[in-house]
Amino acid sequence: MGLLDNAARSEITVVGSIARGIPLPDYSAFLGGGWIELAPSAILIALVGYVESIAVARVLATRRCQKIEPDQELAALGLANLSASIVGAMPVAGGFSRSVVNFDAGARTQFAAIVTALLVAVVALFFTEVLEPLPQAVLAAIIVVAVAQLIDWEGAKEVFGYDRGDGASLVVTMLGVLLLGIETGLVLGVALAIALHLKRTSTPHVAVMGRVPGTEHFRNVKRHQVECTPGVLIARVDESLYFANIDAVESTVEHALDSALTQAPVHTLLLVMSAVSSIDSSAEEALVRWDESLATRGIRLHLAEVKGPVMDQLKSSGFGRSISDRVHLSTHLALESIANAISVESSG
Repeated sequence: MGLLDNAARSEITVVGSIARGIPLPDYSAFLGGGWIELAPSAILIALVGYVESIAVARVLATRRCQKIEPDQELAALGLANLSASIVGAMPVAGGFSRSVVNFDAGARTQFAAIVTALLVAVVALFFTEVLEPLPQAVLAAIIVVAVAQLIDWEGAKEVFGYDRGDGASLVVTMLGVLLLGIETGLVLGVALAIALHLKRTSTPHVAVMGRVPGTEHFRNVKRHQVECTPGVLIARVDESLYFANIDAVESTVEHALDSALTQAPVHTLLLVMSAVSSIDSSAEEALVRWDESLATRGIRLHLAEVKGPVMDQLKSSGFGRSISDRVHLSTHLALESIANAISVESSG
């Protein structure tokens, strides 16, 4: 700045006046009002700070083949922000620019943060005047150079190639941050990710299955050469059951039933539940009605490969009690049990 004339200096934005000294503890914020008004903004700031901290932590941990524990990161951020609140500091978070500059400088432990804090204290006490004429463009250049290393174009291409929905979420988040700000961009990205998740889970994949010849394994009839058991339709549901997808599951399986019935009578529907991790109350009620509807058409509903937590849920429900004798450990054992039951009925 000393080499520039006054006209040139007037056109350059500089850091400007910096208050000297270290802030002392002040508890007045806890005694004042306005908590309700500040709560929405505070929650959003906390969310943004946590997301940013976890993101940069994962990137840097990956570079050193390390792992992070999100719960500990959250606890550390919470304690740090509680401490910051009594000295009037800005919200604490693992910023991209600061973390990358620290990483590039060779920092490996928390001792680097202690050294940084001590240096900041020394500068705040004795050298604020040195920084006042520093152009803000210099600070911006440091941040841009540091953060530019985190832009992974190849990774973005891989995301698009693997899943276009995730790629779209990535682009929307990036454009939202650049055009509308960090908070709005992250909210848009989260909203789109939730919408995509709901779309995927509301139309789950349902596979009609048959036995791989000579084995106890069962696979999708559209992908493998399999043998189908006469009178039994085996369908695997590849998603947890909840209010948004149970109708779609029932519709898909009923369509498969209609197709099977055109070839031969079907007396049993066997649902393979190996991919079902939970069943909500709406889905449980729908299963009760579905079981009753199938029974009126002479079709018995059986379940196979039900996970322990799901079975625990069903034991306390009406559907679970009504179908308890039709739940089987495996698909192979289910077919054996169904065959034995039919044999007994025929002989009787």
